[in-house]
Amino acid sequence: MPCAYVIDDNRETADSLAQWLYLLDYDARVALGPLAAIEALAGRVPDVIFLDIHMHGMDGVEVCRYIRRDPRTADVAIIAMSSDTQPSLVEHARLAGANGFLGKPLEFEALEEVLRAVARLNEARRRPAPASRAGLSPLTSAR
Repeated sequence: MPCAYVIDDNRETADSLAQWLYLLDYDARVALGPLAAIEALAGRVPDVIFLDIHMHGMDGVEVCRYIRRDPRTADVAIIAMSSDTQPSLVEHARLAGANGFLGKPLEFEALEEVLRAVARLNEARRRPAPASRAGLSPLTSAR
């Protein structure tokens, strides 16, 4: 069962998203706020992270940058979330390393679509790269 972390400082929002993820066969774990998120990420590395952008203390953009700097979590799919859907905020999240963005209030169909895209991304990352794409020269036969 794939694992998803929900990082939000609003318990109601985080728990609601976690319930939807359970319905979609994800092991969903909630981290209430940025510090709880950093502690949780020291344990199990999830398949996807849903990250609220506007949190108290450290905002979601900073948390996103933190996740990307850690080699253990650098490749985890991150979906930023916010009720503020201004293009500049979406772009700011993307530049920090977010793979996608969901506006709040969340819509179940949009969540399903994002999870399908995450599954494709994770599957592509698990496939070995051809030698030429991995920066290796193709094997040649001995003469």
